[in-house]
Amino acid sequence: MTDTTAYLDTLLARSAGPAGLAWLQKSLAAVAGGLDHPQFAAQLSLASRYLPRRALLPVGPAERAQCDELLAGWNPERWTVLEAARARLVLARPDLGAPSAVAALEQCFTHADIGELCALYKAIVLLPGPERFVWRMGEGCRSSMRAVFEAVACDSPYPFRHFDALAWRQMVIKALFVEAPLWRVYGLDQRLDAELARMALDLAEERRSAGRPVQPELWLALGRHGGERGLSSLLRELESGPDRGRAAAALGLARAGQLDPLLKAHARETQPAVKGTIETALKGSLSQTAFACLPG
Repeated sequence: MTDTTAYLDTLLARSAGPAGLAWLQKSLAAVAGGLDHPQFAAQLSLASRYLPRRALLPVGPAERAQCDELLAGWNPERWTVLEAARARLVLARPDLGAPSAVAALEQCFTHADIGELCALYKAIVLLPGPERFVWRMGEGCRSSMRAVFEAVACDSPYPFRHFDALAWRQMVIKALFVEAPLWRVYGLDQRLDAELARMALDLAEERRSAGRPVQPELWLALGRHGGERGLSSLLRELESGPDRGRAAAALGLARAGQLDPLLKAHARETQPAVKGTIETALKGSLSQTAFACLPG
């Protein structure tokens, strides 16, 4: 039993409820004993009858620190109890390292509903040889369903570790299109580059040309790679964008090392929330998680 499996067992014991836990333990034993594909798929589906659909796993600060020690970048604090139970059923398969598991899980993906899809995508990073599922995870990033996209892109080290440069950039830009929380993409700051900045600035120009606001988290994709074009776009947002956009642009300027225009903006800013974000940026709080606290 892996450490991550034991970790999920501990959280499920606290949150599944007596009836749900009894069913899960019986189902885990059946899966571990070997089930054919229809039987295994049926267990994944049946889990929704016994486990809470919306209740979240009880992941507090101590549990969060523990899971990061087990697998850096893995954050199940937004997993539901049902998703965790389904992931645990996947981890109970006796053939996880064999091609048969890849084939069986692919069949599950093909026929799953949205709830099952989210659980399956979230489970992949915990499997042995997760690189075997790069194509499948790429398919999840192409989904038009935001929940499915986030199951791949957010709170998981999988894309950071296994996506090539092209797939990574496409995922980041797709996050902006579907309005997924880009700050929850693990390792974003470590994989910024000039090409991603160019793509993000192209998107900013497209939105402005269409009379639409720029997504505040778009500035996360620049870092120090935006050049003069990025500086011009950030200054434009800081001067004329909505409050949330101006606050995000302030963070973007600080992340780009452009403190002089930020100091000038601070002197003339009258909106308290935006001014507060500028002060935060000037103090050096520049990681991607700073974008989780934008005003508005």
